Amino acid sequence: MTSPPSVLFAEDDDALRLATTQALELAGFTVQSFERAQSLLASITGAFDGVVVSDIRMPGMDGMELLAAVHSIDRGIPLILVTGHGDVPLAVKALKEGAFDFLSKPFAIDHLTAAVARALDHRRLQIENRRLRAAADINEATDPLTGRSIAMARLRASIRQLAAADVDVLIEGETGVGKEVVAAQIHRFSKRAGRPLIAVNCAAWVDSSFEAELFGHASDSLAHHRSARRGMIAASSGGTLLLDEIDSLPVAMQARLLRVLEEREVQPLGADRPEAVNLRVIATSKTDLQQAAQAGTFRTDLYHRLAATRLRVPPLRERDEDVRLLLDVFVEEAKELFGKPEFVLPVDEAAAMALHDWPGNIRELRNRAFALVLQTGGEAGEQQAAPDNLKLRVALYEAALIKEALQQSGGRVGDAIKRLGLPRKTFYDKATRLGIDIDGFRRPN
Repeated sequence: MTSPPSVLFAEDDDALRLATTQALELAGFTVQSFERAQSLLASITGAFDGVVVSDIRMPGMDGMELLAAVHSIDRGIPLILVTGHGDVPLAVKALKEGAFDFLSKPFAIDHLTAAVARALDHRRLQIENRRLRAAADINEATDPLTGRSIAMARLRASIRQLAAADVDVLIEGETGVGKEVVAAQIHRFSKRAGRPLIAVNCAAWVDSSFEAELFGHASDSLAHHRSARRGMIAASSGGTLLLDEIDSLPVAMQARLLRVLEEREVQPLGADRPEAVNLRVIATSKTDLQQAAQAGTFRTDLYHRLAATRLRVPPLRERDEDVRLLLDVFVEEAKELFGKPEFVLPVDEAAAMALHDWPGNIRELRNRAFALVLQTGGEAGEQQAAPDNLKLRVALYEAALIKEALQQSGGRVGDAIKRLGLPRKTFYDKATRLGIDIDGFRRPN
């Protein structure tokens, strides 16, 4: 079966077309060549996952017209232009209009193959990102991990893979990113979902009573406790044991826990023999456990036992395109909880929150949204930007200009970005960050 072409090449010079095609094939690319740009264009669909290489000056449709036509099918398809006859200014214009790269004749073939390789890598990453975004849209309605960013799409995919693998997992991430939610999702999608998820707050360890709760105890083994008690580890057998904030667990307790993880058995306090347990352990940590192990505050052997499978939950500042979506979700939640359906989020608040770094992550954003609906300020309110904050004023000005351009263009994005002189991606990024509903500006046909 013939592989689909990774390169579509248009060149009207027969000798150059043949030589370049052979050179690209020797470099490992699958090439389909054309004498005319119109013929090449007829071979392209939105599913094309390769790169287009074309001369600029050709009879009929030239390279610039081909660029526009290809981008009307899928703006993400990379197009490399080959230029001669002093057409470098034209090629530079093509770059501004979305061409991936250009080469001047005569060109070294290794320069072309390097450009094609970069373009193919770019296209494959783009297609993968689209696939992940599509998966995110499908799962969002039933998934508490709200977000359309690539980081969240990758996190969802990792959760599904780890759930099916039935291995112990170390979840790492800053305070407030939702590590517990991730752990619950791994359990939810695993074959253990029908059994309990037992969560242990390791930061709550105070005295020996916590040890008894974790490991259980035999009858008459503790003062004032005549009956035996089954511990949380044993209770999780067949299900999932969540060790939340394991970085807070005292070193002495870490030694006992290590034996449980290695032997898959637990010995209650005062018991004569251990009890076998069917464990799946998920641990969370807000600090870097590897650094803690090197510093001697966390057992190295326990770290290596847990770190065989690691999952990092990204902070909110790495997925800022999700801030407005999360904000709207939390505002609606607060409106329903507090009985304030009339509340409307002020524009200046939305702009200020889009610019904030959110060191407290999702927890801080939710607290801020609730405080706004209640109009009580509080700790989260201290993060509000002052009216004379330069970033806020710039954001409000940008929002006004974008809205004006959309209003004047009737919601046609192509016209709006021409008015603003912005690349399409920058326009969409700014509109999302500033909470601008583009569809609201589109005029009915």
